[in-house]
Amino acid sequence: MHLGDRFWRFWAAATLANLGDGIRLAAFPLLAASLTDDAFAVAAVGAAAALPWLVTGLAAGSLADRRSARTLLAAADTGRIVVLLGLVAALLTDTATLPLVAVAAFALGVAETVRDTAAQTVVPRLVPSELLERANGRLIAGEVAGNEFAGPLIGAALFAAGVALPFAANSATLAIAVLLVLTLPAALLAATAARETDGPAVPSGVRAGLGWLARQRVLRGLMGAIALVALADAAWFAVFVLYVDVRLGAGPLGFGAFLAIGAAGGLAGALLADRFIGGQRHRGVLLAGIAVTAVTPALLLAAPATWAAVVVVVATSGGFGVINVAAVSVRQRLTPPGLLGRVTAAWRTVVFGAGAVGALGGGAVASWQGLQAPFVLSAALGVMAIALWWSSARRGRGPLIA
Repeated sequence: MHLGDRFWRFWAAATLANLGDGIRLAAFPLLAASLTDDAFAVAAVGAAAALPWLVTGLAAGSLADRRSARTLLAAADTGRIVVLLGLVAALLTDTATLPLVAVAAFALGVAETVRDTAAQTVVPRLVPSELLERANGRLIAGEVAGNEFAGPLIGAALFAAGVALPFAANSATLAIAVLLVLTLPAALLAATAARETDGPAVPSGVRAGLGWLARQRVLRGLMGAIALVALADAAWFAVFVLYVDVRLGAGPLGFGAFLAIGAAGGLAGALLADRFIGGQRHRGVLLAGIAVTAVTPALLLAAPATWAAVVVVVATSGGFGVINVAAVSVRQRLTPPGLLGRVTAAWRTVVFGAGAVGALGGGAVASWQGLQAPFVLSAALGVMAIALWWSSARRGRGPLIA
């Protein structure tokens, strides 16, 4: 079976949006650093870009369940284009300030929460149920390629050629993405509540989504397990740049090479995930993915060498790619359509928040016990994640978590 033309148009729009996100990911820190040499101020711009998930993520989920996905996708990306063009104008007229850059980063982040949440509700409407894993794998592969591979390289190169260029390029990718989204049938992407004519009414409001998720044993446990994995992954990766420099002696170029190698692992994991799952092996694949992602970094405790670091970045990134495809597919299969936006938003808010806490925790543990301590912490959190997911999934019924 084929994914179909409508899916590939949606994929192209999502990949272009992610390419723009990757361009911006490199350009914003460079822009902030060009405006100030205050490390805290530069970090504040990054925080402004990440903060919207904690502030507006749940509201974006409620919106995704009540409004047409096509309208939300187009409106969010159009709003980002307006913000980006305003920033370009400020840069070209030499009136850009650090507070303006931070506000722009926050506004773009708010629109991103709306777009990403709405996008997660679209896939089950575009492809048959048996192709969910394949479709999600292709989407996540496009996200990795845009966000981690091509986007940052293009963003850095464009910034070197002119400070306004990466933001203009980002607005251009989003404009094409909007046009592609508008080619999708409006009726297909209508508000989920309006499409549901059978069965009990789906409750409205953020609290209803949180309450349903809290009562759903499998999804609740899986969300907790992945949050622990995010904690573990962020804990060791927060100090990996120092580990590469101090323990491996590889320096900045070596760190960049490790990032590229890791991105290749993530891309491979996303593309191969549907073959691993086979439509019926979610529980086992998730257990393996959690173990590989969270426990593999402990290899560097026994073998602090370049080859081991290569194994770690490939395995963890590949494992995360597989986990993401399997987890998104399980969530889409188990969640009622009218609640999918709110459940997705709650999920992403918890996991992204866990990643932020993990980065801070990894830095604190490394300062206290040395650079190897975060790898021990990652392994311990990984064991906890494995236990939590096994406990949550073992009573499941049917092929979904076989």
